[in-house]
Amino acid sequence: MSEAPVDLRSDTVTRPTARMREAMASAQVGDDGYGEDPTVNRLEGRAAELAGQESACLMPSGTMANLCGVLARAQRGEAVLAGHLSDIYVFEAGGLSVLGSAVLRPVRNLPDGTLDPGGLQAELTVDTADPQFARPAVVCLETTHDLCGGVPLEPGYVAGTAALARRHGAALHLDGARIFNAAVALGIAVAEIGALADTVQFCLSKGLGAPVGSVLAGPAATIARARRLRKMLGGAMRQAGIIAAAGLAALESPAAALRADHHHAVGFAESIAVIPGITVLNQARTNLVFFRAGAQGHPQEAFLAACAGRGLRMSELTAGVIRAAFHRDVLPEQAEEAVKIIREVAAELQARSDSADTPDGILSSGNRIPMPPAGISDDGS
Repeated sequence: MSEAPVDLRSDTVTRPTARMREAMASAQVGDDGYGEDPTVNRLEGRAAELAGQESACLMPSGTMANLCGVLARAQRGEAVLAGHLSDIYVFEAGGLSVLGSAVLRPVRNLPDGTLDPGGLQAELTVDTADPQFARPAVVCLETTHDLCGGVPLEPGYVAGTAALARRHGAALHLDGARIFNAAVALGIAVAEIGALADTVQFCLSKGLGAPVGSVLAGPAATIARARRLRKMLGGAMRQAGIIAAAGLAALESPAAALRADHHHAVGFAESIAVIPGITVLNQARTNLVFFRAGAQGHPQEAFLAACAGRGLRMSELTAGVIRAAFHRDVLPEQAEEAVKIIREVAAELQARSDSADTPDGILSSGNRIPMPPAGISDDGS
């Protein structure tokens, strides 16, 4: 086993690079509350350019960026349509409803991360003249789509959904937390995706590897409203140039590092797919691999604990489904070590269950029977 632990829980666990630390230490700063931090201003200008938008605002987190971006378009009592497996709907604590009094309406995600067209059409065509119904104000898409296996949305689909939303008086918000991963996977510029939306957010602290921060980009008037919301939420920072400097460094030619992450993920998925007892649940196209150890519908605690004891950390993102997220801090030899640990643990746990004469094996104990998310299936589709 390698001396360094292998942490595949998330691509948020990266450490700042030497280049980032150097940039942070020498950053020019000012009071961003007054718009006077030159490094923040440079980051926001660069981010807007890369996203194909007019303006941008640095946010402490992707959750806040999504919240401010959507609420800059949606009024109290209006409907926000989001995929039932989207980060906005599943993992952001219902903030749009709690803090913005927006009506968060789930639309079924299809395996490729798109929204069920019939369900989306039904939500958009409510009778807005009837005061009983919440008026649709924003449609949210996610790329890459985490719970659908890290898939990138095709630009044509994003453009078509944006056009459909606008025909019904709604805006399109793109949760592009991993939009740089999407662009690399599709072989296009980030702007070719981001420019299609009314607002787009991307995380500096995921695949890009910066220590903190996300950026919301969009038209200047929308970003001005979002900036006010950021202040209201307590997200306005002062000498934030120290953070922004790392973000600028992260935006310096990130494609090569992201391609390496994707390569490691594909190789990892192919290697563990042949291990007895391991079922890979998605076709790895970016940096995320989803799999199960043991039979469907059973908890993964024993497997994860045994892996952690050998220095491999992963997360059970949803019940019965393990996610391995590759990032710039995972070296090629660590990716190989991860496969070795999984092979050993799967064999040892199976041997232990066989000796105990457990019908379905130690990995199959428990009574939870969750279905895998859309896009994550037994045949890898």
